[in-house]
Parts: sequence; structure tokens; C-alpha cells
Amino acid sequence: SQGRISTCTLRYGNVYGPRQNPKVEAGVVSIFATQLLRGERATIFGDGSKTRDYVFVEDVVGANLLAMEKAPPGACYNIGTGQPTTDQRIFDLVRAAVGVDIAPIYGSKRPGEVDHIYLDCSRADRELGWRPQVPLEQGFERAVAFYRTRAGHK
Repeated sequence: SQGRISTCTLRYGNVYGPRQNPKVEAGVVSIFATQLLRGERATIFGDGSKTRDYVFVEDVVGANLLAMEKAPPGACYNIGTGQPTTDQRIFDLVRAAVGVDIAPIYGSKRPGEVDHIYLDCSRADRELGWRPQVPLEQGFERAVAFYRTRAGHK
């Protein structure tokens, strides 16, 4: 089949880590870290119970490398932790990594936003041998360390 490209699909959870742009909506870890490092209060939209599946960028890179090596053509894999994490927990973990005692602001829930998202990643485990390796606490500490250095904070 000359001229054909073999492909597979990787569907990521909420990817976070160093170098994430704090100016885009999807980068809540970088947004919270940047605001808290400046001594600003961060906004949680809703009551903090909304959940997402947060996966560290290095784990995503590992999934891509394994998929290039092992995935059959046309395969599709979810890449996440398989665990729902609330906005409140994200804020609390980032705040702990920053080392401040600043309360969040609770804003209005965004209309149309899905309340709970997390992924079944068992196929990636079964077929690629992929599992996330970086626990949330460690990932958030590493992300905050990057933003601290970038902002000139110690």
C-alpha cells in the first residue's frame, strides 16, 4: 500500500506540567501556580467538585513513544490516570506545592461545562504496557518548581 501512513489515535486527559501556557483556559495547573506565586487569589469555577483526569506531560510522551513502537494501525487509546480529580483538590495540591495559605475565589459555574470526565486507560495498559508513572503531588511540585524559576521566585 504505497503512499499510505499507518496511524493510531491517542486521546489525552488534561495534560499538565512544566512549560504549559498559563494564559489558556485548559492550563488550570499553570494558571493556579502562576497566580499563587504572585500572591494572587485563583478562581475555581463552581463549588470545586468538577472533576477531570490529569496526566503529567512526561507520561504522555511515554505513551506516544510506546504507541509508535507497538500500536497496530487504526488503534485508539485513552491516555490519562483513570482517576477523577476535583478542581478543589487541584487547587489544594498546587497551593501546597507553592507553599502559601491563600483561599480560592469561587466563581459561577461555566454554562454547558461537563461535570465529570475521566478516562478508561486499560487498553493502553493491556496493549502497550503503558501506565502513568508520575503521581499528582509529584507532578504538581515539578510544575510549580518550573513556574517558580520562571517567575524568579525562590
